[in-house]
Amino acid sequence: MTFSIIGRCARTGMFGVAITTSSIAVGARCPHARAGVGAVATQNVTDPSLGPELLDLMGQGKSARAAMDQVVHGRRDIEYRQLTAIDRSGGLAHWTGAKVLGRNAVAEGVDCLAAGNLLKSEGLPAAMVTKFGQLAETHLAERLLRALLAGLEHGGEEGPVHSAALLVYDKLSFPLVSLRVDWDDENPIARLGLLWKDYEGQMDAYLQRAVNPSGAQSYGVAGDP
Repeated sequence: MTFSIIGRCARTGMFGVAITTSSIAVGARCPHARAGVGAVATQNVTDPSLGPELLDLMGQGKSARAAMDQVVHGRRDIEYRQLTAIDRSGGLAHWTGAKVLGRNAVAEGVDCLAAGNLLKSEGLPAAMVTKFGQLAETHLAERLLRALLAGLEHGGEEGPVHSAALLVYDKLSFPLVSLRVDWDDENPIARLGLLWKDYEGQMDAYLQRAVNPSGAQSYGVAGDP
């Protein structure tokens, strides 16, 4: 049904998530991140409220493991959920309930964690983690996206994926990167890659407009001096 990777850039402090699934609009439900705190993926039979709850606990100083233990303990319907989390120190935690669908697997790496369900291959998360680890000098968004593509190339899900999302937070309260393909019949990950390619060159300009509009480049619209 879904596979994803969450990650941290130790060099910049960024956190992010790349995720894809067979259903519509995965970006509306499953990826979560917060500047200076961490990143979370909530998947399988998804409860989106678990993402902010985990981030709130990590924001209070709990490790990813401690936050995960608290969230899953005694939680109604938690056996349907698959959750991953990374904290500000790179600490990792995951949960896969007993009723998660199909073949599922999780793989941990340095500053990253990949997980999936209804997979063609249990080795898919490990392939994603390996790709992420090979790209330490690239932008976190690029690392996550290419790791997601490695998962697809390693077999992907049992059926076709239809939506994908890429989310990265840096130092501010809003995302540096938030890109979504809510439905695509062919290859949502490839479309997401094209969005990232187009957005990457404009990313710094949009950030500048938010933090210092008087020093931003011309907007290039009618009436702009």
